[in-house]
Amino acid sequence: MNQTASAPDSRVRAIAALVFALAQILAPLLPMIGIGNPVGEQSADTQTLITPAGWAFAIWGPLYFGTLVYVVYQLLPRHRDSELVRRIGWHFAFAVLGNALWVTYTQLFSLGFPSVLIIVFTLVNLLAILRIFAITPSFTLGERLAVVLPLSALAGWLTAATIVNIAAALNFHDVVLRGPLPVISAAILLVGGAIVAAAVVGTRGNPWYPLPFLWALWAIHQKAGQAHSEIATATIVAGLVVVATLVVMLASAERRRRYLG
Repeated sequence: MNQTASAPDSRVRAIAALVFALAQILAPLLPMIGIGNPVGEQSADTQTLITPAGWAFAIWGPLYFGTLVYVVYQLLPRHRDSELVRRIGWHFAFAVLGNALWVTYTQLFSLGFPSVLIIVFTLVNLLAILRIFAITPSFTLGERLAVVLPLSALAGWLTAATIVNIAAALNFHDVVLRGPLPVISAAILLVGGAIVAAAVVGTRGNPWYPLPFLWALWAIHQKAGQAHSEIATATIVAGLVVVATLVVMLASAERRRRYLG
């Protein structure tokens, strides 16, 4: 895959990706210098029954690491102008910028509707990257490890985070949906599972995308699912639907070669 982008443009894109990726990692540290409150404290006031257990958010460690792996990869001259990096480059830069803006806004103002707009903006850019992966004929080993794996996983977590963020924003603004809360929450999880299953089909069996979503489902099951059977059942059903869809998609040798080599 060779370049069509100009050298100056590729350098600007690569540097923007670096700056925004570092910003998303540094933004959570703002409360340490007296700016805002930690995200955990802000979200505690708006938690819902589909908010994952706190330990689930440790996934941000590997996700941050994955974005840095991609940043280093796309900074290398031999990769900076590759067709794949050129096509996803600005989408990635905008996605990690969205992460930085979301954390900053949430620490300052909590999980209101503006936070939903920011996280949706982030997710749209990540889904655009998944679409590019789906139509790319093949990947090198380096592309699979440094590009496809980390960015697909980030998209999967942001899919779950967006659903949770919307529910939290409704809670923040005291918007109450009619009906028993556990049943409504279970319905949201089932719809989320259906959306992710459809996305697995749309990405031609990308195996890295649904894994963080399944992690989130497990964390919800271990938290609210222990107290509400409706939520426990919904997490299991949604997870099985996603896994079954992935298994069917990866039954194709061509799809397995695409993502797994």
